[in-house]
Amino acid sequence: MTIVNFILHIDHHLIEIVNQFGSWTYLIIFGIIFIETGLVIFPFLPGDSLIFAASSMAVNPKYNLNIWLIYLAVVLAAVLGDACNYEIGARSVTAGEKYSWFNKLINQKNRLAAEQFFNRHGPITIVIGRFIPFIRTFVPFISGGSKMHYGKFAIYNIVGGIIWSGIFTIIGAIFGNIPFVKDNFSLLILAIILISILPILLVTLKKHYTQKKEPH
Repeated sequence: MTIVNFILHIDHHLIEIVNQFGSWTYLIIFGIIFIETGLVIFPFLPGDSLIFAASSMAVNPKYNLNIWLIYLAVVLAAVLGDACNYEIGARSVTAGEKYSWFNKLINQKNRLAAEQFFNRHGPITIVIGRFIPFIRTFVPFISGGSKMHYGKFAIYNIVGGIIWSGIFTIIGAIFGNIPFVKDNFSLLILAIILISILPILLVTLKKHYTQKKEPH
């Protein structure tokens, strides 16, 4: 099972997880979200799609999932994950100097994109970045690396975690069981990913267009 297959067919894989692990599903959801947001070397794990799929299953009685427990698991994972990632970022300079392999584990292209996004939008990026794959993994890392005051980071972290988790939980609960959505779930996941990375594409295109207009 590849990561791409897991992401595009997260609904089917989540059903298998529920059938096999029952109530432990909440802990598995917590773990996936925590690893995606908390460990800078795993930005490719599903976040939005997992919340959407889990929430859509929670409002279906046959899966015996509690949507409030799913929301609580996701919020805690998102907030604690970012807090962990902040600490990793705060120690990254020293670790990078001592251990050359550390930086090799990090996707530098995604890190640079997140840093540019952070520099452009400031601390609010901690909230906005939640909705952008890859960016949400690197923003807390960059916040820690830039020595942002932890109290300030924590406020944005908690607010962003609550909003991000809430929006995708609500969307999943409302739209997840519509027949058209269920029949075209893979296309919906692709749409979510494309919409999520749209801000980065627009910023990149704007920057490229501005550079072309500047006199040399």
